[in-house]
Amino acid sequence: MSAKIEQTKMNQNNSTHPILLFDGVCNLCNASVNFIIDHDAKKQFRFAALQSDFGQAALKKHNIDPQKTDSLVLLIDDKFFVRSAAALRTSTRLSFPLPLLGIFLVIPAILRDPVYNFIARNRYKWFGKSDTCRIPTPELKSRFISE
Repeated sequence: MSAKIEQTKMNQNNSTHPILLFDGVCNLCNASVNFIIDHDAKKQFRFAALQSDFGQAALKKHNIDPQKTDSLVLLIDDKFFVRSAAALRTSTRLSFPLPLLGIFLVIPAILRDPVYNFIARNRYKWFGKSDTCRIPTPELKSRFISE
């Protein structure tokens, strides 16, 4: 499966795309993916549900405990970012003015992550949960990593 992860990172131009793993049954996470797609002018991000085979293999490859990280993981090259770091680093690659949110990366994660964790813990209660993972539209299918 690691070969599939490496192969998926490459597009037709041989450039690497950041991959965002998200909770496929979380309504907030799905809304966030839609927001990112709408503000990703360069169409650089690729997406996969954490629950997918690809998502599970990526977590395993990077030794990320799925019990402790269940909402957002950003993979860039061979590095991974979780929680607030994933969200803020994602914002730095979106259309202006969203990259300005990256300034919050100067705040230590120990101070940022409690806010992120509070929202993540309550996301199902506040925003709901789907029975199935998101199915991309035909226009967006190429941006989602298939099984």
